Amino acid sequence: MSDTASQTENRPEREAMEYDVVIVGAGPAGLSAAIRLKQLDPEISVVVLEKGSEVGAHILSGAVLDPCGLDRLLPDWREMGAPITVPVRDDRFYMLGESGSIRLPNAIMPPLMNNHGNYIVSMGNVCRWMAEKAEELGVEVFPGMSCSEIVWGEDGRVAGVVAGEFGKNPDGTPGPGYEPGMELLGKYVFLGEGVRGSLSKQVIERFALAEGREPQKYGLGMKEIWEIDPAKHSEGRVVHTMGWPLEKNAGGGSFIYHLDNNQVYVGFVVHLGYKNPYLRPYQEFQRFKHHPMVAELLKGGKRVAYGARAITEGGWQSLPKTAFPGGALLGCSAGMVNVPRIKGNHNAMLSGIHAAEAAFEAIGAGRAGDVLESYDTAVREGAIGKDLKKVRNVKPIWSRWGLTASMALGGFDMWTNTLGFSLLGTLGHGKSDAEATEPAKDHVKIVYPKPDGVLSFDRLTNVSFSGTNHEESQPCHLKLKDPNVPIAHNLPVYAEPAQRYCPAGVYEVVEKEGGPEFVINFQNCVHCKTCDIKDPTQNIVWTVPQGGDGPNYPNM
Repeated sequence: MSDTASQTENRPEREAMEYDVVIVGAGPAGLSAAIRLKQLDPEISVVVLEKGSEVGAHILSGAVLDPCGLDRLLPDWREMGAPITVPVRDDRFYMLGESGSIRLPNAIMPPLMNNHGNYIVSMGNVCRWMAEKAEELGVEVFPGMSCSEIVWGEDGRVAGVVAGEFGKNPDGTPGPGYEPGMELLGKYVFLGEGVRGSLSKQVIERFALAEGREPQKYGLGMKEIWEIDPAKHSEGRVVHTMGWPLEKNAGGGSFIYHLDNNQVYVGFVVHLGYKNPYLRPYQEFQRFKHHPMVAELLKGGKRVAYGARAITEGGWQSLPKTAFPGGALLGCSAGMVNVPRIKGNHNAMLSGIHAAEAAFEAIGAGRAGDVLESYDTAVREGAIGKDLKKVRNVKPIWSRWGLTASMALGGFDMWTNTLGFSLLGTLGHGKSDAEATEPAKDHVKIVYPKPDGVLSFDRLTNVSFSGTNHEESQPCHLKLKDPNVPIAHNLPVYAEPAQRYCPAGVYEVVEKEGGPEFVINFQNCVHCKTCDIKDPTQNIVWTVPQGGDGPNYPNM
């Protein structure tokens, strides 16, 4: 029996609604696509489905926004009242040691690292504003609607998605208040789920979109919002650091962005290709805040929000084919982050614009459900591809030879790429982040200081500042392919790293009378998807919980 026939036979009866374009995810990519479609043809029918309780609830980004994508989408955004009001006024780079720092001269930085003309923003608030603009144009935007399944057409294409399924029992059977959800069918389906989207994974695998590409690479980004002493605040200042506390344990670095209202975004990124299974990315972040430079800035302030999410870091050589039968991968669903710039929102917006233009042309020609080849060409040969290609070697250099080589050789490569060539060609990434994890016997445990409750905090306390909530009676959305693997294999070989790589304390190994037990506290999940990426046996599969569940970020 074919997959399509099996799905038709086993799925519950559902109502269906038809649209020209169905968009999964109300992030910058999905909303840009929706707005552009309506700009091109006000009569085209467009729906945007968002799993967060409201638009922006699950959006977490640095963020310093390069406005080039928004300039193209809504050139009058300044006059339209966009929540983009803090231009970058001061750009600083530091190399940290344990007790000191060295400021790197801006003059030695490649031109593309310059933040002149960019803005410090809350991408959650930018997306809320964009959703308002989309609705004003006639786009239907439905938050609280997790898309749990793909609807496959009889010809094997992506024909739509299932959204709004509620009321299952913990074992997955329909409960007394079960709602089967609806099928949202489209001539084209755009997947803008963000990093490691559950539907995007299926599509990439089914259509072999990553064939011939390097493995995708990822980082874990963690972020807190702090209110600080006005005397220490410098609106528009952007600070990036490298070095301590990670040093040789892992790649990564920090960001500190001074927005308005005496607030700063304090963030930390750990590249997930690290080898030592004892490393704890969250504790590295907390330790970073005790550096004298950072501690002095935060002294007398208070943390008001926390969140975490994975970041796609593979870049140009890991970018899959972005068009498939019946739809397209947008933004981080494909992986469009410029790693050294720590920026992807501009490319996400551009991808949405390109996808909209390709679908508009196809629908106008009477087509539906085919491969939007012109979209993939626009991504690879246009501004997005050029942006990613210039920095394509920075990540593999860092992964292979470390921070010093990345700064020297990677910086040199970015300079030459500014002139249109690279002496290194295109370097490969090699192993996936899961494969990079080495056995515990080959490494020494890392002892981390206890949080002081002033600058540093334990995971569960910080999760309470993310607004995270999951209905406990639903099935666990974190699936194990084999329930025996965590204790039978991962514990003896890797000391079960899920206990340590998760920034929300979801996974525990609990000693019971009959032996150790692997416990999943899915209620804590902030939807970062690190487990889906870093689990060394790839045994954990992240899926969507009921719509609206998860974090509720206010200004991330």
